[in-house]
Amino acid sequence: MRPPEGPLIHRLAARLRHLPPSCGPVRLVGVDGHAGSGKTTFAGELAHLLGDAPVLHLDDIASHDELFAWTGRLLTQVIEPLGRGATAHYAPYDWQTRAFGPPRALPPAPVVLIEGVGAGRRGLRPYLAHLLWMELPREESWTRGRLRDGQEQRAFWSTWVEAERRHFAEDPSRPFADILVRQGRAGYAIRVGPVNTVGPDQKFTQGDDPSAMC
Repeated sequence: MRPPEGPLIHRLAARLRHLPPSCGPVRLVGVDGHAGSGKTTFAGELAHLLGDAPVLHLDDIASHDELFAWTGRLLTQVIEPLGRGATAHYAPYDWQTRAFGPPRALPPAPVVLIEGVGAGRRGLRPYLAHLLWMELPREESWTRGRLRDGQEQRAFWSTWVEAERRHFAEDPSRPFADILVRQGRAGYAIRVGPVNTVGPDQKFTQGDDPSAMC
């Protein structure tokens, strides 16, 4: 299939619209990457191009007690209803009050984005139409995240970094990514992935063609 013309993120949105449904009538698209790698911003821009597609933020699913042990809850509250073509309802977690809030609706739209660390874990991949990985080295991502969250989250970041290291060591997402995304000064570099010559903590080289998306 010949890709549509235009900026790469527009071409990616068009590609996602034409994927076969993966969860009932829904095309679930995961946006994974290290904390601080730009997942939320990218998912927001992509959702806009997809006609304001719903976005599920895994920060609303995880909690202090379950940084990564939330697969069962996500499957029950979100994946199973969407698979039936029904509206899902999940209880978003408040990181300030440390409590789950009232249920929030997630409709079975043609494309639904799931963004957050762990969006490409093995327990979710069977339900994903596509997996996107934000291609930013972990140390650079974590530095960005710490600067974003400030000193008040310093203790949490120490806990988070070790938890994220363990998670990706046991259940890596990048090797299964359909698309690798790297934010640049003027838009995004988007590549078919995984790219064997570029490791998960290496930058794109000058020889990497950011337009190499089919």
